[in-house]
Amino acid sequence: MADMPRTNHEPDVSVIIGAYEAMPYLIRCLESVDAQTIGPGRMEIVAVDDGSTDGTGEYLEQFAARTAIPMRVVRQENSGGPSGPRNLGLGLARGRYVFFLDADDYFGEEALERMVAMGDRAGTDVILGKIVGVDRGAAKSMWGETVERADLFDSHIKFTLSAQKLFRRDLLVRLGMSFDEKLRTGEDALFTMEAYLRGNGVSVVADYTCYYLVGRKDGKQLTKSGGYELRFDSARALMKLIADHVPPGPRRDTLMVRPFVITLLPQFGPALLGQSEAVRKHKLELAAPLMRAYWTPGLARRLKVQERLRLTCVAEGRLDLLLDILRFLKDKKKPKAVRKGLRGRLHLTYPHFGEGAGLPDAAYELTVPERIGGGKPVVPEPQTPTVFVRRLRRKARRTAGALRTALHVPRRA
Repeated sequence: MADMPRTNHEPDVSVIIGAYEAMPYLIRCLESVDAQTIGPGRMEIVAVDDGSTDGTGEYLEQFAARTAIPMRVVRQENSGGPSGPRNLGLGLARGRYVFFLDADDYFGEEALERMVAMGDRAGTDVILGKIVGVDRGAAKSMWGETVERADLFDSHIKFTLSAQKLFRRDLLVRLGMSFDEKLRTGEDALFTMEAYLRGNGVSVVADYTCYYLVGRKDGKQLTKSGGYELRFDSARALMKLIADHVPPGPRRDTLMVRPFVITLLPQFGPALLGQSEAVRKHKLELAAPLMRAYWTPGLARRLKVQERLRLTCVAEGRLDLLLDILRFLKDKKKPKAVRKGLRGRLHLTYPHFGEGAGLPDAAYELTVPERIGGGKPVVPEPQTPTVFVRRLRRKARRTAGALRTALHVPRRA
């Protein structure tokens, strides 16, 4: 362990860096910390080398020796995942806020200054800074505007659950929060969602790119490795956390969209067509208790049709129907939009629509905006059942007329 001299005052922010085989990405990462406009007197770095063999630990110590930022470097045997280094760094941090910076990524120069200012102004416990991808994708839907207090249920912040956020350290200490070291993927989603649910609000800094999420060309990012069982572990943990803190109903359904669509649904995508029968059945077995516990009609109606259909097949154990839908998607076929039912609702003609093959017509109904074959999204009609109401009125008039005839009641002029 190498320690740099520290000032006595509490820094505004502790940058926690867990690093494993991070060269040469670590060079730009640390340069971006050094360049922060918040200044070295208001921050510290806690870096944990998790058993690297590529010079990562040595470079951290070299950087600590020359930076003006108070920095602590810990070198340890490999722990097998990012949770251990993050937890160790959190235990050593002294800042009012902490930021978990991945060693592959880097900051925008004003990132910490802007996020700390937002947290102080809004009094929130979690501050999201705009993230963009470099040689990889990154979520975009939550960066529409800067807001001091985002609504977890109405906004898209639930779709960014990575650990790269500014957290008020007092919240984490008070709640005894840490990353689950048993999870090998999705541990950051569990941590961040708990902070969203139990903290004093979430802010969004969307008018400045605070964080650059870098895609490694060597494929060493943990999110790209590991068996499918890890994803079910992650989905199970996140669903349970949500259920523990939000009672059944629309608000829980809204949050459950995230683990169902982002974590669970990809296990039942077109890649399933190339997997063995044993793997297919095992996935259905792993999903079954999750579907029984958390799959609801309210959640289903918050999904796109093909998402709902696939998960409905999983819930009902209909692997045969699921494979037909996956072949349709793999072949890039486009469903047609047709109206059906007393209310004339729009339905999409994915495989087995209207055939009575086991999936109800309601599973095919368009309930959220979605694109069909390009162009503008198709928006479902308002829930006012116009056609249905007109039919009821006609039926009521016919019934009233028949009653008047039977009772010999003259029609009013």
